Amino acid sequence: MKKIAFMLALLLIPVLTLSFGGCSNTGSNKIVLSEVTHSIFYAPLYIALNKGYFADEGLTVELINGNGSNNVMTSIISGQATIGLAGPETAVYTAQQTTNGNSPKVFGALTACDGSFLVGRTADPDFTIEDLRGKTIIAGRRGGMPAMTLEYALKQQGLIAGRDYTLNLDYEFGMVATVFESGIGDYCTMFEPVASSYQETGKGAIVASVGQMGGNVPYTGFIAKQEYLSENALQAEQFLRAVYRGYLYLVNASLDDVATALAPSFADTSKENIKAAMQNYISLSAFADTPVMNQENYERLCNIITSAGELTGSVDFDKVIDNTIANKVVNYFAYA
Repeated sequence: MKKIAFMLALLLIPVLTLSFGGCSNTGSNKIVLSEVTHSIFYAPLYIALNKGYFADEGLTVELINGNGSNNVMTSIISGQATIGLAGPETAVYTAQQTTNGNSPKVFGALTACDGSFLVGRTADPDFTIEDLRGKTIIAGRRGGMPAMTLEYALKQQGLIAGRDYTLNLDYEFGMVATVFESGIGDYCTMFEPVASSYQETGKGAIVASVGQMGGNVPYTGFIAKQEYLSENALQAEQFLRAVYRGYLYLVNASLDDVATALAPSFADTSKENIKAAMQNYISLSAFADTPVMNQENYERLCNIITSAGELTGSVDFDKVIDNTIANKVVNYFAYA
């Protein structure tokens, strides 16, 4: 709540104060992008970086790790980042608590389902949801999409947190693998390539996909202040165009070529693990095939947040999502 209060306080600061010498990018080709975590789940972004697609658009992108969606939103509001890559739930929280209607908006979708995998301590080819009864799952912090999507998916299958299993929400998602390795919990959730690397070293094993259990949901998107989207609409379009070009490369290139394109962004991960991770995500159709966010999927997102007890009442689609730029990008490629 302190983090949300801080973000809301920043929203009250006049726009000129935030823009002074900061990252508003008016007249600049540099974009500071804060990502919620570093994961192959965001492959189209890294392909765009490594294949030079941003440079083709005349842009320079500086990538920083926000280590959590709440931190990403804080960096956007404070002006430390131009654009954030995070779960839309953070924009929902901010819009719900902002009275002036000037909260940052999601202007492009990147992923279409939960990208985390349920990891156990040993391989279990016969794993079923029933195996989670009486167990403890570490799933990241309260209010974060990994924990909420998992809880929602299990609830749909009859397992209730606190009754049938324990959902540990004491740790930031970026710390989950370390905490699990220390001996805490029976299962945890991990993104790729961490999950495949963890499995390869024999520390644990992937037993299920949370994305497969949870279904379609607008899991990750690009977020920016409304002032930026208004004053730098062309730049935002160029940015999203480069990312979408990365997606088109991903779906048309061989798995080996995709792994080669991703390798510079994952220097500590073997090419085989990159390929394994990508195969896991491709099989889930994890990447959004359009940057335009669907209202039906947005409402599903809100249902997941509400089910977790983190949202009371509804937040209108238009208060959180702006598809103006995404629609231009789709039209651009349709006629290219």
